Amino acid sequence: MKEVDTRGLSCPEPIMLTQEATLTGENNIEVLVDTEVAKENVIRFLENAGYKTSVNEEKDYYKVIGNK
Repeated sequence: MKEVDTRGLSCPEPIMLTQEATLTGENNIEVLVDTEVAKENVIRFLENAGYKTSVNEEKDYYKVIGNK
């Protein structure tokens, strides 16, 4: 599983880093985000790229998981 930590970054950086992970052919991606907007954007991007997504809400961030 590829982990992408985008906490503290503002859009469009979380999407750009997520896209970079998908371009490596990774089937399982875990993206850490710390805002609601970044979470929604990453979910939308991954689903449009063919991933099934789930979200785990941690204490001060979200873990968006994408699986092909």
